[in-house]
Amino acid sequence: MEYMKIAFQGELGSNSHTAVLQFYGETSVETVPCRTFEEAFSAIPNGLADAAVIPIDNSSNGRVADVHHLLPKSGLHIIGEHFLPIEFQLMGLKGGRAEDARQVLSHVHAHGQCRGVIRKYGYESVTVHDTAGAAKIVAERGDPSQVALAPKLAAELYGLDIFEASVSDSDDNTTRFVVLAPDPYEVTGREAQVVTSLVFKTRSVPAALYKALTGFATNGVNITKLESYIADASFAVAQFYADIDGAASDPDVALALQDLNYFSENVLILGSYPASSFRKGV
Repeated sequence: MEYMKIAFQGELGSNSHTAVLQFYGETSVETVPCRTFEEAFSAIPNGLADAAVIPIDNSSNGRVADVHHLLPKSGLHIIGEHFLPIEFQLMGLKGGRAEDARQVLSHVHAHGQCRGVIRKYGYESVTVHDTAGAAKIVAERGDPSQVALAPKLAAELYGLDIFEASVSDSDDNTTRFVVLAPDPYEVTGREAQVVTSLVFKTRSVPAALYKALTGFATNGVNITKLESYIADASFAVAQFYADIDGAASDPDVALALQDLNYFSENVLILGSYPASSFRKGV
């Protein structure tokens, strides 16, 4: 049996690793962990992976800035999405105790999302590159004065005990991942719901954004997400990322995109793909 090779950013046991296993199934893929987003993106054209599963935004921390800059230049297409509820576990060496530790290792976002348990034990926060990487470090060092905030999968992979489960401050913390591939998803019309993702840069004229988006309103196309970000050092014109309901080939969407193209310097369709069942109504 030939396995698909799927790249992700982070160590084995990370939330991205979990997202890969949930989207593709644990028995059908060979995972390709990458240290950076750049490595994960380049793994596909370099022949190291068939696809990649990449976080694009989080309900608590907003968009993943690096990804918004890398996506338009990657030449890759979004072919799917996956929503992962994020749960952090407080973990340490087997036989240890949470109250005996002095430092907690994790990614900066995990520290920000688990302030309650950090205050509870009076830990010093030590930032490392990845949540699962924190668990790996704790296991390798064998120092009972250090614990980690990491996903459950990391405790299983690195042989750590979970001292406290689900220690996030919020119980509705969710990350949205996109699945990237070299070829676009072919919409069949049998999908329950389709999402189209795109980036565009408006012309530098008054009311350009209003005019560019008018076509979506007049053609009844729902915009579910719209974000602006600075694309270069000039700070003169913002670039926008958008998710809309429907496929780019749908007649109403196609008309809306015509208007968008007219009032924009450039429009790049990142992909039309099946909506996750996590979305309401799917």
